[in-house]
Amino acid sequence: MNIKWLAENVLRLVGGEDNVVTVVHCATRLRFSLRDINKVDVAGLEQLEGVIATMKASGQFQVVIGNRVAEVYRQIGEISTLLDDSRGSQQGSRSNNTNVFSKMIDIISSIFTPLLGAMAASGVLKGLLSIALAEGWMSKTESTYVILAAAADSLFYFLPIMLAITTARKFQGNIFVAVSIAGALIYPSIIELFNTKADVSFAGIPVVLMKYTSTVIPIILSIWVMCQLERLFNKFIHETVRSIVTPFLLLVIMVPLTLITIGPIGIYTSELAASFFVTIFGFNSILAGALIAAVWQILVIFGMHWAFTPVIINDITTIGRSTLKAATVPAVFAQAGAVLAVMLKTKNKKMKALAGSTFITALFGITEPAVYGVTLKLKKPFVCAVIAAAVGGGIVGYSNSAAISTGIPSLLTLPIFYGEGFGGLILGICVSFVLAAVLTYIVGFEDIPEEGSAGAVADNKPAASQSTAVSAEQIVAPMSGTIVPLEQVNDKVFSSGVVGDGLAIRPDGNKVFSPVDGTVSASFDSGHALQILSQHGAEILIHVGLDTVQLNGEHYQIHVAENQQVKRGDLLLEFDREAIEQAGYDTITPVIIANADSYQLLQKQTQPQARVGDTLLSLS
Repeated sequence: MNIKWLAENVLRLVGGEDNVVTVVHCATRLRFSLRDINKVDVAGLEQLEGVIATMKASGQFQVVIGNRVAEVYRQIGEISTLLDDSRGSQQGSRSNNTNVFSKMIDIISSIFTPLLGAMAASGVLKGLLSIALAEGWMSKTESTYVILAAAADSLFYFLPIMLAITTARKFQGNIFVAVSIAGALIYPSIIELFNTKADVSFAGIPVVLMKYTSTVIPIILSIWVMCQLERLFNKFIHETVRSIVTPFLLLVIMVPLTLITIGPIGIYTSELAASFFVTIFGFNSILAGALIAAVWQILVIFGMHWAFTPVIINDITTIGRSTLKAATVPAVFAQAGAVLAVMLKTKNKKMKALAGSTFITALFGITEPAVYGVTLKLKKPFVCAVIAAAVGGGIVGYSNSAAISTGIPSLLTLPIFYGEGFGGLILGICVSFVLAAVLTYIVGFEDIPEEGSAGAVADNKPAASQSTAVSAEQIVAPMSGTIVPLEQVNDKVFSSGVVGDGLAIRPDGNKVFSPVDGTVSASFDSGHALQILSQHGAEILIHVGLDTVQLNGEHYQIHVAENQQVKRGDLLLEFDREAIEQAGYDTITPVIIANADSYQLLQKQTQPQARVGDTLLSLS
């Protein structure tokens, strides 16, 4: 996969840099906050090699990449100014079409996403050190332990500073002033005043000191207020002195204000939230664990799981452990068990290969490829996994298992759950994994044999594309040339069948004609490809050349527009085959039936040559 190419095309197809307010990433997804969602070319994105799926959820447009999302994110930073901290004040606000809940999810994910990798690493190290102490391999007085413990605890101790950076970036404030405010809260002399329980006042106003190391809510509230004040001050302070006067006023106002009011309110809110979940698990831990595990992957699909991230981190920093986090683990391993059963049971070779690869990624905490590509697509395996997760979650809840740090639940991060209930957590994981696999294998799913259709693994297509009513029809050749089996096309997106089944033509001309009567359902400014929905329901993709989107329309002339009615034989587009080949691009043209899995049989022409109008594919 060419990461730079993918980053450039993702950015272009979401409407370009000017259409992006912010972009962050989680374990598998790029999460865009956009000005105008209508500028997004969804069809184009879903055809890119390296894009698993797209969705609009929680006020964000999300592009599912998989394990290499961090590389794509960094490359976006290289080719744009989207990751520049100085960009904030220059950007307009995003569209206000999203509801309050969606905006909150967007805010939470933007603040916490950049920290999750470091948090997971710190948590794993903390867990391994706990195991080493329990087994007597190390002691707390050893310098080796002290150094490693400092590495593990540093992020959590200085968490307010970390959150000040991400919060200021989200609300487009001065990051360095935000860090200064956070640093003041954990400044040694302030901590000493707290530890000695000294009477403290500011200009005669009593100050109730709190311990702010490892806290979450106080600094987020404080930096949000700071950003509002910064915008207000900048309206009235002349630009010649703004860079000095505004930071001065923010420090003088915000540090005392946070210590006097915002900080204590945040601390009390944190303690209340932590006690709430302690009470829920104390009332019926089995039911609580089962419910959380059952709904977790559903929440992940819609991006709503981000609402629980600050709660989990708050529990860990306030009471040292999170039972809520532990209850989510069986949901991950249940999905892994379900895709394992699909891999063992399916007769479709491509689905078997897809399930095998997503099984491995699911074991290491990346479930989106398994969910979107396999279990949710086949429906019954997803339901089986939810049921199994609930059973495992009940066991975890009963065992009072908990996390001592946050991180994606996986085989690698099991040490973050070491402590009370760790054995119960392992049992819950095993039960959810095995039960999901057994249920999926017994219940089964609608499987399409390999010879019936290769479209069964078109995980890049949204579910809606498979609900179109279809009937038998013939697809004629849109151009003349040599017929090439799809699996011989030098492009994994097409040769693997992930976008559908069909044939490819190596053209000997320069024109593309409509292969059916129907409607142009999608066209591209680059002119290199288009989609047609036939009057009988076939979804046909004609892609002229490989990677030719990079030509940005050069050497292409499209003659139709989206939603235009066309008849078989109508001229769709022209292209300069010789010029494209001289530019270094392969002009082989895949003709794909994107909803091939809606048909019982797809027959392909066996002759080596095709002429315009010859039957290319027969669907029934």
